[in-house]
Amino acid sequence: MCYSSQIAAAYNQYLKLTGATLDLDQFREVYGFRHADSSSRIPRAVDRWFSEPKSAVENSIKELIDQHRAAAIAKLEGDVFAQRKRLADAERKLQTKPTKAAVESRRIAGVKIEAALTRLSRLKGTLPHPSDARIFPMHFAPIVVQDGERRVVRLARYHCRQAGKPASIDRRFPGLYNARRDNLEKFWRREFGHGHAVMLAESFYENVDRDGRNAVLHFVPRPTGTMLVACLFAQWTDPAGGEPLLSFAAITDDPPPEVAAAGHDRMIVNLKPVHIAAWLTPAGRSLQELQLILSDRQAAYYEHEVLAA
Repeated sequence: MCYSSQIAAAYNQYLKLTGATLDLDQFREVYGFRHADSSSRIPRAVDRWFSEPKSAVENSIKELIDQHRAAAIAKLEGDVFAQRKRLADAERKLQTKPTKAAVESRRIAGVKIEAALTRLSRLKGTLPHPSDARIFPMHFAPIVVQDGERRVVRLARYHCRQAGKPASIDRRFPGLYNARRDNLEKFWRREFGHGHAVMLAESFYENVDRDGRNAVLHFVPRPTGTMLVACLFAQWTDPAGGEPLLSFAAITDDPPPEVAAAGHDRMIVNLKPVHIAAWLTPAGRSLQELQLILSDRQAAYYEHEVLAA
């Protein structure tokens, strides 16, 4: 299954490849939710879309982004201060009476300081970084959907919570960021044929087992090109407060030979550009027609590298 993706970093790719425009009101709503709940994750690459606002709405989004980044920087600086104190305390103990606890405390403090300083550098930096465009399950990402006559880009959570389901389903079924193709007409029957979306991605990552150890593989299509990932989405509403949640899952299918040979048994569906209009407007189309669209995908060879083991 696709546990992580490198989304398209530039908005003009969405406009060029899909003809979609930003639903600015929906973006402002989601950024407002993140301002109230800092655990909501939106890629820094998307934040950069609003670095030079051209309207009042875009300016209000930029203000929310700036406030969020300032709060994150302040928290990380506080973490660095606390861990440096912990490091100094551990080193003093080691000078007088070395203990395993002090050695471990020194090690943990060093790791946390390094991680916090790395994040601070990226938060304060102005140049794009590859990690800025990477998403994981439960992160928000831009997807393209059809809304009546409009084709729009909206922010949606990468882990689908179906309408009418309790919020606890997120914990009960942690794999709902993927929709298996062989289950589209069963578990996903309320979304398949009704709520279709496309996510633009440059590459994807998979966890595989290598001799009993986990390895992270990074797959990139060759020839290089933006992938049009077939997705399903759902609009969930909190029955208590009425707050909305737009969320989605990427459709996965059997992998091509090179992905299977690398050790992974699933693969996202990379749509052909000619099928975007039909995929985003499933109403009135047969399930057979939609399945044929999923079968007629872009031809590419997915080259991989091992990032971690």
